[in-house]
Amino acid sequence: MHGVPMIWPRMRHMTGVLLLTVFLLATVLMIRPPEITAKQGGTTEVLPVQKAAPAAVVIETVGQEQDLRKILRTKNKVEKLASSRMRFSEAPIGSYGFIAPSFLGMALATQSPDLILEQTPPSANAYEIHKVDDGNGLVVGFLGKAEVEQIKPKDRFKTVRVSLHSNPIEAAPLIVAVPLVKLMADQMPRHVDRKKRDGPVLLEMDLQGTGNRKRLGE
Repeated sequence: MHGVPMIWPRMRHMTGVLLLTVFLLATVLMIRPPEITAKQGGTTEVLPVQKAAPAAVVIETVGQEQDLRKILRTKNKVEKLASSRMRFSEAPIGSYGFIAPSFLGMALATQSPDLILEQTPPSANAYEIHKVDDGNGLVVGFLGKAEVEQIKPKDRFKTVRVSLHSNPIEAAPLIVAVPLVKLMADQMPRHVDRKKRDGPVLLEMDLQGTGNRKRLGE
């Protein structure tokens, strides 16, 4: 019984330390991570998307694939990544990179919070990703005219199903860039022609409307 009074000062001390720890942890969680400057220049966002998703970008011209990609890059004001490999969250605003179809499909299916972009295409059927001036990501691909008409409206309240091809084919000759934050996939990309392993692939997914948009990582 003589040792009991000595316990209370220790308990009060431990309680004070615990409360201080909880307070500091809560303070840290409330602080928004600051913007950082990438090696290539410009600012980057810690999360892939922090702002409202942009509208889809469409180039309604048929032509050579490389020419169409240049036109779209100019329209979106993006330049190639300076680093060989980089996370989307660390990539400079106004840059573009590439991702293998399987990795893109997995990220969209699991709603992963980040993507790994490469400076050069890891394969002939890699998908191109643009990080535009507001920090959003756009996935580049090719659609048919009928699908293009469905993705045009900026305020689209209905979800539409799209088959985004990695490269142009006769049925999908128009290049587009669709907002990454609005895409959800329930399957992996598949080859248009199974005999051509480096040939075009298509990824069937939902392009969500304004009313039910979901951000990656949420």
